[in-house]
Amino acid sequence: MTGFATVLPAGRKRRGEGHTRREEILQAAKDLFLEQGYDSTTIRRIADRVGISAPALYLYFKDKEALMLALCDQTFAHLIEAVGEIERTVADPLERVRRFGEAYVQFGLSHPDEYRLVFLGANIPEAIRKVGHKAATDDPTKPGVGGALVFKRLVGILTELEASGTKLNYPPDTCGELCWMGLHGLVSAFILKPEFPWSDRELLVKGMLDIHLKGILRT
Repeated sequence: MTGFATVLPAGRKRRGEGHTRREEILQAAKDLFLEQGYDSTTIRRIADRVGISAPALYLYFKDKEALMLALCDQTFAHLIEAVGEIERTVADPLERVRRFGEAYVQFGLSHPDEYRLVFLGANIPEAIRKVGHKAATDDPTKPGVGGALVFKRLVGILTELEASGTKLNYPPDTCGELCWMGLHGLVSAFILKPEFPWSDRELLVKGMLDIHLKGILRT
């Protein structure tokens, strides 16, 4: 018979459309986490925002923590892509460190909502909060390891820099943490205080990178 559409159960996508529903759920979760906070947001509210039932949402994510971990990995995927491009196109280890810093700042300022969600709120599940950037990365597909993968790449670049003959004032992982702490502060200030009369953003980024490189390199 023609003229009759197949009726699917509520929340069930046609074959091949599941990825679209998953992205809709992640977008709704991100919006609600930013609007109401992670703790105040419920699975039911996320499902209502998407227009599906809570049981239908559980077909894609087992709980709210799984949603947050997926959002973290989705956010870090942008930075991982940028770091990969640096590794492919920049040979000098010292220049790689600088370019990594520039990429981090660009990543944060290009994705302010995601940066707020992952770095500037009490949104990270306890399981990840305890291990942070030191989470095991032997399985890169494991939910929640995106941040640790990025940090591992930075430490790898710093290790290569040291192996090239450049002396570091501190171990590579400590140098990596120092770089992140400074750049995180810079990005956070730009995002949280957009109306502040900053002198020159490009010079501030360059100056912060200069300060960090001088601090971690032994002269």
